[in-house]
Amino acid sequence: MSETKAKPEVPVEAEYEKVDRRERYSSPTLRRNGRDVIDVANYVPYFFAAINNALSRGASLHYLEEFGVGIVEWRIIAMLAIEPRIPAARICEVVALDKSATSRGLKSLSEKDLVLFAEPSRDARRRIWWLSDRGYESHDKILEIALERERRLLQGVDPADLEITLRVMRKMRRNVRELATD
Repeated sequence: MSETKAKPEVPVEAEYEKVDRRERYSSPTLRRNGRDVIDVANYVPYFFAAINNALSRGASLHYLEEFGVGIVEWRIIAMLAIEPRIPAARICEVVALDKSATSRGLKSLSEKDLVLFAEPSRDARRRIWWLSDRGYESHDKILEIALERERRLLQGVDPADLEITLRVMRKMRRNVRELATD
C-alpha cells in the first residue's frame, strides 16, 4: 500500500506560542571567504525591501501616469480615506512616512484640490486634513488598481499561507516600533 501525505493543517496561534522565538530554520548569513555575509535568500529585511521597492516603483509610475500622484501621495490619500480629519503626524505614524515626505505630499495634494485642511491655530503642524470630493474620486479609482495589483502579487499563494504570513508580518510590525525606539 502506498502512503499519501495528508496536507498539514494550519497551526492555531496557541501552537506558535510554544516555539522558541530565538530559533529559525534558515540562517540569515552564509560563510563567504572566511567571514559571515548576508544570505539574501534568507535575510528577511532584504525581502521586505526588495518587494516594497519593486511594488512602490511600479505603483508610483502607474499612479503618476494615470492620476498625477505618486506612491507617497497615494499612501496619504489611502490614510485619509481610512481616518479623515487627522493631523499630518497621524499619517506619519500609521503609514510610516517621514515628516518631510508627508508635508510635501500634503502640499502637492492640496495644490491638486485632492485634500482640504482646517488650521485650528497659526501653527501649520496642527492642520487637520481630509479628502475633498475629488480626493475621494481619485481614492476610489486608485484603490481599484491597487487591489488588482495585490491580487496579482498574491497569485498562487495558498490562502492559509497568506494568513500565516500576515500574522507574522503584524508581529514584525509591532517589533519594528520597538526597534525604532532603541
